[in-house]
Amino acid sequence: MNQETMIKLTGRIDSNNAPEWELKIMGQLTPGMPCTFDAAGLDYISSAGLRVLMKVRKQTGSEVRIFDVSPEVYDILDMTGFTELLTVEKRFREVSVDGCEIIGKGFYGTVYRIDPETIVKVYNTPDCIPIIKNEQRLAKRAFVKGVPTAISYDIVKVGDSYGSVFELLKASSFNDWLIRQPEQFDSILRQYVDFLKVVHGAEMDAGTIPMARDTFIGYLDVIREYLTDGQTEKLRAMLSAMPDDLHMVHGDFQMKNVMLVDGEPMLIDMETICTGQPIFDLQALYVTYIAFGEDCPDNLSSFLGIPDDLGQPIWNAILSHYFESAAPSELAAINDKIRLLATVRFLYLLAITDMKNGELGEKRIRRSQEHIRELLAAVSDFVL
Repeated sequence: MNQETMIKLTGRIDSNNAPEWELKIMGQLTPGMPCTFDAAGLDYISSAGLRVLMKVRKQTGSEVRIFDVSPEVYDILDMTGFTELLTVEKRFREVSVDGCEIIGKGFYGTVYRIDPETIVKVYNTPDCIPIIKNEQRLAKRAFVKGVPTAISYDIVKVGDSYGSVFELLKASSFNDWLIRQPEQFDSILRQYVDFLKVVHGAEMDAGTIPMARDTFIGYLDVIREYLTDGQTEKLRAMLSAMPDDLHMVHGDFQMKNVMLVDGEPMLIDMETICTGQPIFDLQALYVTYIAFGEDCPDNLSSFLGIPDDLGQPIWNAILSHYFESAAPSELAAINDKIRLLATVRFLYLLAITDMKNGELGEKRIRRSQEHIRELLAAVSDFVL
């Protein structure tokens, strides 16, 4: 049984043919069933056509959606207030990335520079529109709280997928900077960690973005097949004991997601932002620079383009710069807490992707299980 009525709108709908369109449309409606209009072929709609849409809305008593709307028709719908009455989805501009420079790759997609001032992040899956719109929403919330971030100003179609468009003039990432000027390692890492602290100083409004703690509690349901019941419950209790914290957590703060724009740091990839304590960002950095490379020694060079032997020095610098006043014994205890939480997330990433398959996947799962067994004996909470 169909869950909606689908109707194609074509050509021009005006006073000359609106009565015919009304008869055609009304004959296909089912009361209470949502109606969706495919507007790919619609060139123009007049006030007479808009009155037909209003009758459809009243007749169905349910949602009316119009998608693939041209910019010209969208302007008419927007100017007359129909974008507030109906669900209207504008046609996406088509962009080609053939021959474009790749400036970054991540878990969700690939970032291309399509001209000197513009980049586009192309997502891996065709059903990514909700992810893109959510990232735009989250980026705006972070920006108004004083966190420098790039906000997508357009959604485009790229082949069979979609992408977010950003204006980033004269931008390069901390990752690029480290590749080009390895002799400035300490200066780069210090500036990078200083910006991480700025991000963690931003306090978000309650209820506007997810809490990292609750997200991690959800991870336990996914990875419990790899843990004992006792391990699962201890981890759940440790996470549940963490207090509410409204400070911003980016969720994927690796150096390729922190851009330098005219010398000033700026965040990209905002779809993972949440609130919580700093450990939730630090664990993600541990996963990037240490966990992925434990059983795959060329991970950093293939994924980030940096020497593989830099993983441990990068992590050591992040830890020591972030906790500058901590004694060595304190740093060791902090590191264990971060490692434990990072292993939970790493197991989750393995569980939800094809990375769990094959010899490498099995090896990573076994090593993660060993880490959790070892670290749960030494760690009793996640408070840093």
